[in-house]
Amino acid sequence: MPWSNQGSNGGNNGSGDGPGKGPDKDKPSDKPASGGSPPHNPWGQSEGIASGSSSSQSSAGKSPAGKPGSRPQPGLEDAVRQSGERLRVLLGGGGRNGNGGGNGGRSRPSGPSGSPFTLNGWGTGRVIGVGVAAVAALWLATGVYRVAADEQGVVLRFGKPVRVEQPGLRYHLPAPIEQVLLPQVTRVNRIEIGYRSQGDGRRSISDRDVADESTMLTGDENIVDIDFAVFWVIKDPAKFLFNIREPEETVKKVAESAMREIIGRTEIQPALTDARQRIENDSRQLLQTILDQYQAGIEITQVQLQRVEPPPAVVEAFNDVQRARQDRERLRNEAETYRNDIIPRARGDAERLNQEAQAYRDQVVDLAQGDAKRFQQVLEAYAQAPDAASRRLYIETMEQILKGTHKILLDDKAGGGAVPYLPLNDMLKTPTHPATPAAPATSAK
Repeated sequence: MPWSNQGSNGGNNGSGDGPGKGPDKDKPSDKPASGGSPPHNPWGQSEGIASGSSSSQSSAGKSPAGKPGSRPQPGLEDAVRQSGERLRVLLGGGGRNGNGGGNGGRSRPSGPSGSPFTLNGWGTGRVIGVGVAAVAALWLATGVYRVAADEQGVVLRFGKPVRVEQPGLRYHLPAPIEQVLLPQVTRVNRIEIGYRSQGDGRRSISDRDVADESTMLTGDENIVDIDFAVFWVIKDPAKFLFNIREPEETVKKVAESAMREIIGRTEIQPALTDARQRIENDSRQLLQTILDQYQAGIEITQVQLQRVEPPPAVVEAFNDVQRARQDRERLRNEAETYRNDIIPRARGDAERLNQEAQAYRDQVVDLAQGDAKRFQQVLEAYAQAPDAASRRLYIETMEQILKGTHKILLDDKAGGGAVPYLPLNDMLKTPTHPATPAAPATSAK
């Protein structure tokens, strides 16, 4: 049955859920009244102002002229009132039921299925508000994020970096206002130039050589083949993300350029032998300087030479030169060893001879001084007693002369003038014995 706004009688006699029900005799007649006037419903209202509900089956089904098939149009006042009622229900503030006084027995409008626009006593507007609040809370919760220990968070506000967050649980305004990028700042990145490794990054025979990158010209206009690796980390994540477009390609190109410049200042022999450490340090410093000028936010930790060799066409000649240099180095080391051995010994012998000469000099001087003093004493004694001094000198001289010689004592008085026989040769061969007097010579008869 259609709902309608009833008068005061309907509000007092009805239950508030719809119009009051009367007996069947109160139903309006299907025939039009005499004189062509429109029929009236039992409630005393003309069909011209009745409700325009689709469920109405009263005598308003015919036009005031009595033509079948036409439906009376609702009045402007009723249409405005019904629209306002529906709007209040949708906003959660209208639709009073029949038990609450003051509504004149109006019932709450129904939806398409006939159910009231309420949910457990909540208005539809309130339900919508709660839903919007829940969606907003979920949207705000999307700003919670975590920065790992090996990362740093770069927060962007409308695409512009505004801050850098350290590891931990962080928050940013939800998208599309803010978003976060999480680059790994502790990971050591490796770039290979001149070769491409097949395994764990170490240079091996199976690696693929890239001649366009490895062939370089030295300072003395010789060609050398160099393979090296560059190790780098992210120093400033904001600069790293926004100042350079392709970080790895940029580092590779700059590293190759820096190495070519350093090799161009170095001759080929030092580059092949003892200048590797200097080349690594100089190229790393130059590479870091260029990247800092680019504001790339990258730190070069190491430049490592993997292979420094001449081109394959001249490898044998360079190997011969290298072997000759090794032989020269070996001979020089041997000479250094011999020198280190002979020079200290020669210095020791020279010092010993010098000390012996000093001792001999002191000895000779002391002897000469002693002889001079003794001669002075003899001279003084001779001045006092010439004969005694002369005899003493004679005796001392003879002691020095006859010491260690064979001695034969002859008594010139015992022979009676005969010359004794002395076998001197036999006497010299025999051991020396104490001197014995010679036998007296016998005279011939």
